[in-house]
Amino acid sequence: MNKKDIANIRKQFKLDNHFMNIREIFTVYVKKESGEIYHQVSQPFQMLEQEAQELFLANFKKVLTGHLDAKLFELKFKRDVVDSTQMILYEGLRAGSTEDWKEGMLKIVGKMFAHAVYDFDTVVTFIRGEYLKAAGKRDQESEEGGNDKVYSSEFILCSLNKTDQPKKALLFDYIEKEFKSNNAVDPIINLTTPLTGFLFPAFNENSADVNHILYCGGKVNQPDDSFIEEVLNCEEIITAMEDKDSFEQILKIVMGDEVDSNVISNVYEEIDKMVQENEEDEDSESPMLDYRDIERILEVSGVENVDTAKVEHAFKSVVDDEKHEIKASSIIPKTIKINTKVADVSVSPKDLKNVKYITYNGKRCLLVEIDEDVVVEGFRLETKTL
Repeated sequence: MNKKDIANIRKQFKLDNHFMNIREIFTVYVKKESGEIYHQVSQPFQMLEQEAQELFLANFKKVLTGHLDAKLFELKFKRDVVDSTQMILYEGLRAGSTEDWKEGMLKIVGKMFAHAVYDFDTVVTFIRGEYLKAAGKRDQESEEGGNDKVYSSEFILCSLNKTDQPKKALLFDYIEKEFKSNNAVDPIINLTTPLTGFLFPAFNENSADVNHILYCGGKVNQPDDSFIEEVLNCEEIITAMEDKDSFEQILKIVMGDEVDSNVISNVYEEIDKMVQENEEDEDSESPMLDYRDIERILEVSGVENVDTAKVEHAFKSVVDDEKHEIKASSIIPKTIKINTKVADVSVSPKDLKNVKYITYNGKRCLLVEIDEDVVVEGFRLETKTL
């Protein structure tokens, strides 16, 4: 799934939306430490009170919120896994009865708590329904009536949430007209920050892909490897941060520790050009880089005497899997931060070429080329010529 696919389905989680029909919700309350199921309830989603529906919908949107390869990951299911989660979810989509659907989801709950131990009670929520995506207007000249042409896909979404103990508070009783302490002891389900979750199947353009699942890692660049392998039965992943770190290590091996700011700026500008061209072509996949791509980028960026063998050796020494390719969009920083004891400077990658590290009168200086006046605390600084 790309960010457009995710955004399309995320925005459908709202009340009274004919493009999103959530038929059933199944909620399981699990006790801490023991992992035992304390309570479970299944019901039609529309039977919930409107306020409860809104809270759950906001939570489901959180499961689908975040940057790809940082918080959200499209995972591929492993092959030949006994009692695989892929098959459980697929059968759950096709289950004709609520009991069959619940039985499958409870198997997944069992996998979740077979190895994981939490020091707080948790709530696992499953929903299943139908996602409709408009595919274009009908021919206005046709005699056929009806709404837009749509693609229909069944889906299952899961969210794992922690419970919090209510905080002590002082309340005012309007009836008795007196102040009272809050004696509530019921745990509060934290629906604002899901611990983890997933969407099955993955969606690419207008088709459902049952061989992939969209996983939410909860925290940025901190996917749960055990959850991915043991619960979802999916292949290992590499985060955007890991890709970025690998790319930087490869550059250091090839170019050394010291480099001109123009070169670094040109490198990121060339990669950004690849990413932008890809986004303009909706049918193309996200650009990936192997050692040959990195060699070309370095050559056009002004690196002299780029040696093919050295780039290949650097790539293979840093990346464990020789078949792995680095995702171009993962390695472009939003801003580059230059930290010194005197001042901190943040610039975009393309503007790094305007920053120079020089020596003036025996002192090391950071020179920033700008086009406008500099205003500090409302005062325009005087211009001096060195």
